[in-house]
Amino acid sequence: MGDVYEAILSHPFIIGLTTGELDEEKFRFYIAQDSLYLREYGKVLAIAAAKAEEREHSRFFAESLARSIKVEQEMHEAFMRAWGMRAEEMSPTNTAYTNFLLATAYSRPFHEVVGAILPCFWIYMEVGSTLKAKGSRNALFQKWIDTYGGEEYERGVKRAIEIVNELELGERERRATKEKFRMAAIYEYMFWDSAYRLERYPFRLTSPL
Repeated sequence: MGDVYEAILSHPFIIGLTTGELDEEKFRFYIAQDSLYLREYGKVLAIAAAKAEEREHSRFFAESLARSIKVEQEMHEAFMRAWGMRAEEMSPTNTAYTNFLLATAYSRPFHEVVGAILPCFWIYMEVGSTLKAKGSRNALFQKWIDTYGGEEYERGVKRAIEIVNELELGERERRATKEKFRMAAIYEYMFWDSAYRLERYPFRLTSPL
């Protein structure tokens, strides 16, 4: 994952969060897309909780679902209320990413579902920690950084990593889990990149009358 992670940290969207030079329109676009993403991601967490054979694993993903809802309500919705905007239409990358997660959750075994879920946990912790050490000149961006650079979030991520390590997998299962992990990590990069480009569909999704 090193190549993907380094590309994320060097992306102008991430760099702009700490320098304060990121165009606020791009940050607003990101927050709106992330709000839509978390609603679908919550479904994936619920399915993971249902598929887990260990009660502790099931409880963790159920609690993660509750935390994701809390983040959306306390941070994303607060941002959007202040901006007077609503999240309505997913970007192409957001649609592709969430479809990948949902398809994996519905059709694949638990270990692959966890592999697909983990990058969202892990990458946000690493990015949040890195950015928190630098801080931001923009109070709005700093609020976002504090959310993902905090100790409570880090504890949850470390538990998710432990769950993956606790799974007893054969070589084929381990390979499939790693493939899902890498695909999701790439989508994480694409998500920030799409926000930086204000990515939209080239045509309206609803047909004109």
